Amino acid sequence: MDKYSFLNAANTAFFADLYDQYLINPDSVEPSWRAFFQGFDFGMETSSSADDTVTIEHATSGEKIEISQDVYKEFQVIRLIDGYRSRGHLFTKTNPVRERRKYSPTLAIDNFGLEKADLNNVFNAGDILGIGPSTLQEIIDHLEAIYCDAIGIEYMYIRNPERKQWIQNWLNVNDNHPKFNDDEKKNILRKLNEAISFENFLHTKYVGQKRFSLEGNESLIPALDTLVEKAADMGVQQFVMGMAHRGRLNVLTNIFGKSAKDIFSEFDGKDYELDIFDGDVKYHLGWTSDRKTTSGKKINMNIAPNPSHLETVGAVVEGITRAKQDRHYKDDFSKVLPIVVHGDAAIAGQGLAYEVVQMALLDGYKTGGTIHIVVNNQIGFTTNYLDGRSSTYCTDVGKVTLSPVLHVNADDAEAVVHAITFALDYRMRYGRDVFIDLLGYRKYGHNEGDEPRFTQPKLYKAISKHENPRDIYADKLKKEGVIDDSYVKKLEDDYKASLEEKLEDSRKEDKTVITPFMQDEWKGFNPALEDKMMDTIDTSYPKDKLTQIAETITNLPKGKKFMRKIEKLIKERNKMFFETDKLDWAMGELLAYGSLLEEGFAVRMSGQDVERGTFSHRHAVIKLEDSEEEVVLLNELKENQNAHFDVYNSLLSEYGVVGFDYGYAMASPDTLTIWEAQFGDFSNGAQIMIDQYISAAEDKWKLQNGLVMLLPHGYEGQGAEHSSARMERYLQLCAKDNMFVADVTTPANLFHLLRRQMKADYRKPLIVFTPKSLLRHPKVVSSVDEFVNGSFQTVIDDAEASVKKVKTLVFCTGKFYYDLLAAKEEGKREDVALVRIEQLFPLPTSEMRKIMDKYSSAEEVVWAQEEPRNMGAWSHLLLHFEEARTFRVASRRFYAAPAAGSATRSKRRHQQVIEYVFDKTKDNMQRKAK
Repeated sequence: MDKYSFLNAANTAFFADLYDQYLINPDSVEPSWRAFFQGFDFGMETSSSADDTVTIEHATSGEKIEISQDVYKEFQVIRLIDGYRSRGHLFTKTNPVRERRKYSPTLAIDNFGLEKADLNNVFNAGDILGIGPSTLQEIIDHLEAIYCDAIGIEYMYIRNPERKQWIQNWLNVNDNHPKFNDDEKKNILRKLNEAISFENFLHTKYVGQKRFSLEGNESLIPALDTLVEKAADMGVQQFVMGMAHRGRLNVLTNIFGKSAKDIFSEFDGKDYELDIFDGDVKYHLGWTSDRKTTSGKKINMNIAPNPSHLETVGAVVEGITRAKQDRHYKDDFSKVLPIVVHGDAAIAGQGLAYEVVQMALLDGYKTGGTIHIVVNNQIGFTTNYLDGRSSTYCTDVGKVTLSPVLHVNADDAEAVVHAITFALDYRMRYGRDVFIDLLGYRKYGHNEGDEPRFTQPKLYKAISKHENPRDIYADKLKKEGVIDDSYVKKLEDDYKASLEEKLEDSRKEDKTVITPFMQDEWKGFNPALEDKMMDTIDTSYPKDKLTQIAETITNLPKGKKFMRKIEKLIKERNKMFFETDKLDWAMGELLAYGSLLEEGFAVRMSGQDVERGTFSHRHAVIKLEDSEEEVVLLNELKENQNAHFDVYNSLLSEYGVVGFDYGYAMASPDTLTIWEAQFGDFSNGAQIMIDQYISAAEDKWKLQNGLVMLLPHGYEGQGAEHSSARMERYLQLCAKDNMFVADVTTPANLFHLLRRQMKADYRKPLIVFTPKSLLRHPKVVSSVDEFVNGSFQTVIDDAEASVKKVKTLVFCTGKFYYDLLAAKEEGKREDVALVRIEQLFPLPTSEMRKIMDKYSSAEEVVWAQEEPRNMGAWSHLLLHFEEARTFRVASRRFYAAPAAGSATRSKRRHQQVIEYVFDKTKDNMQRKAK
């Protein structure tokens, strides 16, 4: 027993800190303390007590530990305090319209070995809360105020003691209750009135129209207003926000300053000012504005456009934010603040939320902390929350990164503003995510034409009788003597009069104007129609500068130890450029990046394993053998290099990372932004981004974007999931002028394609089907002169063909060309010309017609592809090239899977297509399918 005598002299605060440390990591505390805590936690029920001592029997060892009654009771109070900190959020008053679920065990004192007789006893444990020695009743009252009122907070899982202590200190001040002055209270009321009056106005003027009303969560508006004002005073200069539909129009008007007149025009359904844009529904549109805060700070405000795929915009917001940070405030994340507003059903149900949260601390994707706000309606369309998630809270994904989570009653406007202030302080201090669960309700159905009583009759009976947050808060301020009875009516009348005036103005205009998002970032870039996309752009590059780049990227720094394979690889690259004049794919790619960097364009590349490349061809990042120090030769092109090459191996995500990189490209048009798939078909994990943003954003939202997607593609017997990048899906999305799609076959053509992407005065997404086996194919090489003096070739003619001898003209694309070339050379077929279509969209129809005219004596034209007939580019050709209807098609048969799993079967099918290209009697479509 003597070895535990030190317990009686222990300082209570020290005791509490050590216990917290034990709860997080038992092995981190000194063995004697650990033994005591273990005994205490598990030996409570076997304890016995005398008048002044307590004996505890250790649950595992059976050892008896004797301590004084006073220390024992102090420790019980510490456990009570810890219970409130850990579980108080389960017993809060955070639900404005229904009873909370019941949880056990409760925080009743008898669950902590305390009794009513202890309530008036003074305990030193009050020191832990900053209130000094206090009675147990005073300690409980203090804990109830902090942890069980209108704000519930989860944070005890945070493993960093300093951050946890900071949170506890923040909460202890003013009992976690705000102390606003009268002017601050009136401002909260003013913003609440704007939120409610705006919704009421729309409800009466546009009866039955969808607007995804904020009613039930209007306190979001004063919260965001406070966030912007306080953040600007802390040095934030730009905000990037993403949110779905609920309350979006309200936020646009009352936070971002979008004129209500413009919103009314959108409600009236007028046509758009410009024919080349189709526009989108009003609650999807983005907005950029400059706002002047009350303290005179000028800040840039951006709310990103979003589709109906609710969480998608979160990834885009993070990319926009990081691009702004990299471009304008290098290494200072504090200047740009991302805010993502979620719905409760969406953040719980959409896997993208997890992907975005996992990015938060990664070098390639971090943004210095995001403030996540959940507009919690307690319902998703018609689905109750109990059917929408298994977790206790919709925000439990935030615990992945050990982020603090605050649950707040949306009816308590001051508590909501207080919570947002906490979130801002924490984010600015620690650069970490914070989640706020704004627990309210949805006054009407999912959209204003829906009847919610069909599925939630009891809930909506309660909601129909419930006062709105403005009136609740106004009554509070009247009781405090801050305002009188006429104050709210004047606020409401004045705001409504301004809306009436803007409504009248809107109806004088015939067309709706789509305002460009982030127009300041896009000065000098003009939308390009299809004819402009076909113009040749000068992508040549001086030989002396190209030589300097080659010199840098083909020589390793002296005095550092690299793997022998790396040394050999770099020497081979040097030999390619300076001796053999046969540059391979990797050299073509790296020289493209180097030339753009030298001209002042930044380059960002991310994706799974892109630093080395899935097929070990790129080696853009080279690691020392002994220390794993990273060397990026493209960042050593010259002293004080302004434009940088940033390459990041991504988390194992497609949806989230493509969304991030799309957002990055949206905010940084002078950066060549590239996402590479590990295998091309893996991009289908990002299909929502491709459908909603990449292919359609310019038409919907007047957005340009130059994101490049590199998708490894080619049939080499690797099975269904490693053969096809599903080019048919991209090509089906192509229309008019929305993107480029290419399947290039030479290093020089890749070089010029990537350079064209940046040298143009417009931006379009670029989809490139890149090779696998061709990365090291002896024929897939280009000369230095082709880099220096060439340009991007949309079509590559057969340089070896004798026009008069050609009987069969074959159009093909990509890697299949080299398979056909091998067969042509083996068979010495001078009667066949192989012509490569390097750009699939916009399809170079005029060049193709010229080729057909050149070979007009040919007896037939063949379209050859290695993909099945229902895949690949064949259907695209039929849509965009009328002459294709007369072509003989050589392809695999119709299949559901892109390729066979058996290498033998795959090879046989491949060979059958090649045979049919050269001999029309060997039609594999007529053979028995195998």
